[in-house]
Amino acid sequence: MTYNEAVKKINSLLVFGSRPGLERINELVERIGSPDKKLKFVHIAGTNGKGSVCAMLSSVLRQAGYKTGLFISPFVLEFRERFQINGEMIPENRLADIIEKIFPIVMQMKDEGKVITEFELVFAAALEWFADECCDVVVLETGLGGRFDATNIIGTPLASVIMSISLDHTAILGDTCEKIAFEKCGIIKPDGITIAYGEQPRGVIDVIKKAADEKNNRLIVASPDTARKTRSSIDGTEFVFSSDIFNSGKDIKLKISLLGEHQLKNASAALHTIAALRTRGLDIPDKAVKDGLEKTFFPARMEVLRKEPVVMIDGAHNPGGTSALYNALRGIMPEKKKIGIVGMLADKDVKGALSILVHEFDRIITVTPNNPRAMMSDELASIINSLGVPAEVCTGYDTAFDKALAYADAVDGAVIVFGSLYLASDMRAVILDELERI
Repeated sequence: MTYNEAVKKINSLLVFGSRPGLERINELVERIGSPDKKLKFVHIAGTNGKGSVCAMLSSVLRQAGYKTGLFISPFVLEFRERFQINGEMIPENRLADIIEKIFPIVMQMKDEGKVITEFELVFAAALEWFADECCDVVVLETGLGGRFDATNIIGTPLASVIMSISLDHTAILGDTCEKIAFEKCGIIKPDGITIAYGEQPRGVIDVIKKAADEKNNRLIVASPDTARKTRSSIDGTEFVFSSDIFNSGKDIKLKISLLGEHQLKNASAALHTIAALRTRGLDIPDKAVKDGLEKTFFPARMEVLRKEPVVMIDGAHNPGGTSALYNALRGIMPEKKKIGIVGMLADKDVKGALSILVHEFDRIITVTPNNPRAMMSDELASIINSLGVPAEVCTGYDTAFDKALAYADAVDGAVIVFGSLYLASDMRAVILDELERI
């Protein structure tokens, strides 16, 4: 089986969509030899910030000398980004070999009336690779929710991390932050350690505390006040971190490459997790922490693709994400005129997400993301116009970027792409290709 054939096999399961329940994935993983039993995990759930924390933790663990697996969803650069070891994506031939082994089992289960979804197959393949490669630790990001997410078949992890909770996927997870938090807290396992992002909507910390108590977990709440900014720029943020559970409360000076003040709060969650991992026996020196945070790379999360004029791309797609982007733009470039390129999915809280951010822009260009759930660009433009910000429709990504760049050049402004990770993935490739030719 070739790599392209393997990806086609995986994508053929997309038709089955999302199917709650862990019975199928449990059986599939058992049939391939239970690779999860050979691995140790850090399990991360949440609405916003979980991808950033996954990137930070995997980078720090690599710097500490641990062979570190990383499983994330969705991907931005290419499909293989979902599976990484020590920052390297799975080789094409290795993925093809694993799918060639697992796919016949998937088809056999289908014949038995047990339909495996795309995400379940991808996760099973990741476990197989991580176990074959004898990873020391796997940083594991949930796909959707937590309680019934396929990743939740693992036993008690080294640490469970609950990141920022906000309204998203409400039709599946619930229509209040407390209900969504309950679903996310499904990853908390007996006799473990839980780290909670400290700045949560009302009632969420209570839900996390209850879940941690019921599972006999030590709960660590990562207060955002433990990370104090000293300097920020388009190159990153310098800060001082101080917490009683980290180095006996002694200050440590750090820098993160990821932009935005919200990343300080994410870094606080990551650092509290590192402190918990130290209590689990992992040797993570301060130098590994410093180097790992500074070397963290996370594409399409306030990623600066060009500095003159500024071209930034971000996957902000819900109120939590757009609020973080708004605060970052206000902090990094408060006076600069901004041109937006926006595309969103129709099943998101589009107006709620946009109302937080759009007034930061002088002009917005709307596009339709390449996704069956996409909102049409003309409908999106109407919503933005109704919020009092001028918006125009573009049919092509390259045309949209050319227009936005021309506007930015004329006013010494910045181009900001946001609205969906699906958009960010496609636009990132278009922009880098365009910038190479300029």
